[in-house]
Amino acid sequence: MRKRQKFVISSVVITLGILLAQAAPLEWRYVLIFLLCGISYLLSAWSLSEGLGGVEWLTVLLPQAVFTGAVGWFFILLPEVWLARIVLATLFAIGHYALLLSGNIFSVAAIRTIALLRAAQTVSLVMTLLSGFLLFDTIVSFRFPIFGSSILVLFASLLLSITALWTVEVGETLNIKIVLYSLVIALLMSMLSISISFWPATISTTSLFLTSMLYCFLGLSSHHFSQRLFKNTVWEYVIVGLVVLSTVLVTSLI
Repeated sequence: MRKRQKFVISSVVITLGILLAQAAPLEWRYVLIFLLCGISYLLSAWSLSEGLGGVEWLTVLLPQAVFTGAVGWFFILLPEVWLARIVLATLFAIGHYALLLSGNIFSVAAIRTIALLRAAQTVSLVMTLLSGFLLFDTIVSFRFPIFGSSILVLFASLLLSITALWTVEVGETLNIKIVLYSLVIALLMSMLSISISFWPATISTTSLFLTSMLYCFLGLSSHHFSQRLFKNTVWEYVIVGLVVLSTVLVTSLI
């Protein structure tokens, strides 16, 4: 069976799983989505097993599992409108398939140069930010105690950062620099989630703010890793961060 056929089968199975999980009693949905994350990992491993080795079993397969959880738990928050859920499920299937394609490129790029690497990095970053937004929105929606939410934001940011930064320096090992930068980003995101919790911002505004900050941190780190972190680049991300922060502060007071 060809890889692309495996990608399609994996994406369809997980998509159907997410839709079926929504038909279960509410108290079971969270557990079922968690199980689907594991199934997504296993199906991704089955689809990409031929080219995987070393740390790729984590960095290449983890994004699909995280994306499954992000969309699955966000599904639970949606109103009982099946048309909207079918549309979102279709978009999820496309996103899951895109992640498998990108993962295939990364697994090859770990051992030799490949022309499609830049395109795969772009897709990976977009899907990372999308997963981040959905996860942050879900975490904020549950209105956990401040430090409980901050721990969840830290954990989610760590998973997202490790895989995103690894794609900049694709290799068969996970060097200490990637781990340290990911930990710093996760800690910063956790502190930001605590800070904004004291501001009367809506759930969507808070999620968008955290996602924008994650984009800035990952962008600066990625440019540093690729030795393209110039003064103008730093200011571009600083301006983006300031604009987002100002927008959040202003809109929350209106």
